Amino acid sequence: MTDFAMRYGEQVTRARRDGRPVVALESTIISHGLPHPDNLRVAREIEQTVRDNGAVPATIGMIGGELVVGLDDDQIEHLALAEGVAKLSVRDLAVAAARRADGATTVAATSAVAAAAEIGVFATGGLGGVHREASVTFDESADLVTLARTPIVVVCAGVKSILDVGATLERLETLGVAVAGYGTKRFPGFFITDGGFDVDWQLDSPEQVADVIRARADQGVGAGALILANPLPADEQLDPALHDRTLAEGLELLADRHVTGKAVTPFLLSHFHESTAGQSLAVNVRIILRNAALAARIAVATTAAPAPVGFAAPA
Repeated sequence: MTDFAMRYGEQVTRARRDGRPVVALESTIISHGLPHPDNLRVAREIEQTVRDNGAVPATIGMIGGELVVGLDDDQIEHLALAEGVAKLSVRDLAVAAARRADGATTVAATSAVAAAAEIGVFATGGLGGVHREASVTFDESADLVTLARTPIVVVCAGVKSILDVGATLERLETLGVAVAGYGTKRFPGFFITDGGFDVDWQLDSPEQVADVIRARADQGVGAGALILANPLPADEQLDPALHDRTLAEGLELLADRHVTGKAVTPFLLSHFHESTAGQSLAVNVRIILRNAALAARIAVATTAAPAPVGFAAPA
């Protein structure tokens, strides 16, 4: 007999038992998003930020084919240091488990697993989306379709600015995914504060976000995610001129080296890190720590709400 069911880490098991707020965290930022040794340090800082803001972190990943909701520190270190860690979207989870793989979950996979585990809030850096030249390549992140059918709040800094931000927002609208700015009606551009597009809705507090979660549960109509776009303050963003120049250079390199598919985002993020002498890395870290703190406050507000709230972990 073989059991491929996902397993809960000890801290998440206790939180579920006690009815404490939980925040889901992805693991691709550990294995593919940040260079070593920053990846391990930052992964620990993210979890501590969630704790400091009153919630329990649940970093999701796969160890030897076992899908774990709430990796412990040794498992996080393993994903940070191991060679050949697979980048897992939703479609990869069963195959990777059957092959006993080590894997890190993307935004799509983390969202789907978190929702299945009845965790309602997820913090990440930037979403995937529609790639540039997608009208030719049809290259579009699985994040978008997954979020259309996954009831979760995703706290992010918008769409990664290496993508086609406008096209991504159009696809999210078509797919029925709600988008709101946190304290703004301008959609952030990941490394930069303003991605150049408006959003229809603005939410200004964790309690307002908790109200959205409660309304969606009470209505029982929408099944998609809420994208909560949390921009960096302007004085903490990457210099926009440096950003635009680095992006243009990176896109030329992509074409010259024929980089495609899953390799595109890690390649461009690495290019940003090298070309900005680490400035983009520092910005990336600020993004994820701010989002982790906000997600924790939302989870706390959701758990503390006086009326029944959807997506709360059962005791």
